[in-house]
Amino acid sequence: MAIANSDKLKQLLSEPDGVLAECDGATNKYLRQWLIWLISEKRCSPKTIDAYLADIKNFFVFLTYHLGQYADMKSLEQLKLQDFRAYLAYRKSSGLEARSMARNLSTLRSFFRYLEKNNILINGHIKTIRSPKIGHSLPKPLSVDMSKKLIAEVKNLSRGKITADDDWVDARDMAVLILLYGCGLRISEALGLNGKDLYGVNSGVMNILGKGNKTRLVPILPVAVEAIAAYQKICPYVSDAIDPLFYGVQGKRLGARAIQKKTEKLRYQLGLPESATPHALRHSFATHLLTAGGDLRTIQELLGHASLSTTQIYTEVNADYLRNIHELAHPRNR
Repeated sequence: MAIANSDKLKQLLSEPDGVLAECDGATNKYLRQWLIWLISEKRCSPKTIDAYLADIKNFFVFLTYHLGQYADMKSLEQLKLQDFRAYLAYRKSSGLEARSMARNLSTLRSFFRYLEKNNILINGHIKTIRSPKIGHSLPKPLSVDMSKKLIAEVKNLSRGKITADDDWVDARDMAVLILLYGCGLRISEALGLNGKDLYGVNSGVMNILGKGNKTRLVPILPVAVEAIAAYQKICPYVSDAIDPLFYGVQGKRLGARAIQKKTEKLRYQLGLPESATPHALRHSFATHLLTAGGDLRTIQELLGHASLSTTQIYTEVNADYLRNIHELAHPRNR
C-alpha cells in the first residue's frame, strides 16, 4: 500500500497540465494539493483517490454547463445552496444511487473543508446541504455449503486436483477465495498482500494492511496456507518480500476484476444468486462465525472494523440467516 501511495504521489506531481481540464490553473493547483494531502496525511489509498477524483471531475463538468464557463476559485466561493442541490439533482437524473450520491457529496465537503482550513476560500452553503437518505441494506452471506462449493468449483473448472501441470491461475484464484472466506479479508486486502506478509503463516497468523493503513494480525487456517503454497509452487513469477503475492497473467499485481470475473463464471456453473460475489465470502465468514458462537468484539478485530457498530449489522444478518435455515430444515415446512 505504501508503495502504491508513493506511485500515486509521483503521478500527481508529474501531471504537466493539472489534475482536471475542466477548471483553471489556480483551481487545479489547489485540487492537486488537496489530493496530495489526502495521500500523505489522511493515508488514503490510490483506489480512494481515484474515486475522489472521479467525483470532483463530475462536479466540475456539471459546473461548466451550469455556469456557462470553467469554474475558478471565485465561482466556487460564490456557489449557493441551490447550485449544490442542482448538482445532486443532475447526478440523480443520471441514475446515481443514493449511496453513491452521499459519497459524492462527502468528496465535495472534503475539498471545501480543505480550502477553508488553509484560508483559501469559505463556502458555508456546502455545510448546510443534507446528504441523501440511504436505505438500510444488510450484507448477503452465502450458506456454508454454498461457500464451500464456490471454492471447490475452481478445481472442477481445471478438471481435477491442481498440480504443477495445471493452470497456475486456478491455483491462484482458489488461494484468493479461500483467504476471503477463511480469513474474512476484503478483496483489496488479499490482493494487496506482499511476500513479507506471509512471514508469520507458520505460526498460524498473517499480517494484514487494511483501511486507513491500519495493520492487524489475522489467524490463517492450514487450508489457506496449503492453498497459497500450492499456488506459489507453480506460479511463474517470483514473490520476494516486497513483491506482490498474487500476480496477474502479465506479471503485475493481480486486480480485483480478474477475481470478480472468475466468481461470475463459478456462480453460473453452480446456479448461485448474483449476490454470490467475492465480498459475499467475507460476509459469510462473519455470519458463520457469529452463528457458531463467536463474539462481536473478536469478529470486529478479525474484520478490521474501526467501530463495533459496523460489525453489529451481522447480528441482524445472523437472525435472518438462522430463520431461513429453520424454515428450510423444519419438518413442518417439508
